[in-house]
Amino acid sequence: MQKDFKSDYAVSVHDLCKSFILSHGRPGTLKGLFMLLNKSGSEKVEALRNVRFNVAKGETLAITGKNGSGKSTLLGVLARVYKPTSGSISINGRLSTLLDLGAGFHPDLTGVENIYLNGAILGLSRRELKRCLDDIVDFAELHQFIDAPIRTYSNGMMMRLGFSIAIQTDPDIMLVDEVLAVGDEAFQQKCYAKVKEIQQKGKTIIFVSHDLEAVRRVATRAIWMEHGRIRMDGDVGNVLDAYISAYGSPGELSNAG
Repeated sequence: MQKDFKSDYAVSVHDLCKSFILSHGRPGTLKGLFMLLNKSGSEKVEALRNVRFNVAKGETLAITGKNGSGKSTLLGVLARVYKPTSGSISINGRLSTLLDLGAGFHPDLTGVENIYLNGAILGLSRRELKRCLDDIVDFAELHQFIDAPIRTYSNGMMMRLGFSIAIQTDPDIMLVDEVLAVGDEAFQQKCYAKVKEIQQKGKTIIFVSHDLEAVRRVATRAIWMEHGRIRMDGDVGNVLDAYISAYGSPGELSNAG
């Protein structure tokens, strides 16, 4: 019996492929680009190859793998940053992406002004942002700096602010790329507590991480990517044990990325 996507899945991925053309030259014109693509100076890289999986509503799926395995590309396709070369994806619900915290910040605007700017980029209305402004500032712990220009912030401060804005979107599905370890240890615990709260609300989370302890702590299921394909998909403990067996100790994996 075929499952009804709308009732069972938040995300469905079917035979997904994504290729990139890498050129080893610098064409100065559009004509030069077309000429270069037809020469041996360019190569086709298959980042994703026939990837297929479903994510149930309320599930927390971790995607792990070494650098170049295709995990971040997969998240980028789900976030519609990249267009699939072939195959299809289906998203059922409001989507929020935490892929590059603070990417929409303007350095000359204050923290408050950037909350409105970044929040608008994430789809929040000015009224919504005004209502949750104090919550954003409180969570980010940036009260004394919130009226200072963003260019005076450290990277950690910008990431904290970006995370605090993003979690206000109240999405059905969250895509998270290596941003759970934001700030110091105390702030990280706040982030994990917030993720737990989101899970308890029945939201769906898909996140990419090299941190195997974070995967064990947060995920209800794991996918191991290798060379653009899914090598293993299933129980978190089983997937990570197989991954460690293939590549080494957890410490070595963290360093290897």
